[in-house]
Amino acid sequence: MKLDIKICGLKTPEAVDHAVALGATHIGFIFFSKSPRHIEPADAGRLADRVRGRAKIVSVSVDADNDDLDELMAMIRPDILQLHGRESPDRVLTVKAVTGLPVWKALAISDADDLERIDAYDGIANRFLFDAKRPKNSELPGGNGVSFDWTLLAGLSERVDYMLSGGLTRDNVGEALRIARPTGIDLSSGVESSPGVKDLKMMDEFFAAVRAARVAA
Repeated sequence: MKLDIKICGLKTPEAVDHAVALGATHIGFIFFSKSPRHIEPADAGRLADRVRGRAKIVSVSVDADNDDLDELMAMIRPDILQLHGRESPDRVLTVKAVTGLPVWKALAISDADDLERIDAYDGIANRFLFDAKRPKNSELPGGNGVSFDWTLLAGLSERVDYMLSGGLTRDNVGEALRIARPTGIDLSSGVESSPGVKDLKMMDEFFAAVRAARVAA
């Protein structure tokens, strides 16, 4: 089975180039001012142009309004919009209609009850991203470096297309793939030397761990 790999929160040419050279299928830019990975749309557009056509460009926003989305569309010309806030199913439908792009909806997972939210977005979101709920002391909806119990996903219908996110590192990605069997993985803090600072060596090690896990599967 093909595995998509998205490196998110990219901010420098070196990190973007390296991620794609290693085999990232998607690169993500975060537009949320409270995040250490926040980037201005114009800067993200220049970085996106470096690898356009070689990886899918994902715009990550949190409860953005239509004006914000219009700016992102114009500046970075994304392939996919990822909504990482409290966007309702109706809002997802509106975003799809206004932009004409596929929309991924992030859902925060802590226990089995959280998976019940999938039904409301079924047939509306083009893909899900399952992330851990943020710690109480964090204002970030993602990128907190924490994971959730992946066994919760074991009984999920195979028709639910999702990326797994939250606390993935070179040390646990093999276990995550074995237990959750996602169609894609998304990481940010797991390849950072400090919040918002991507480490090229850590990227190397992460992709090596993914390859090893795939061979062993």
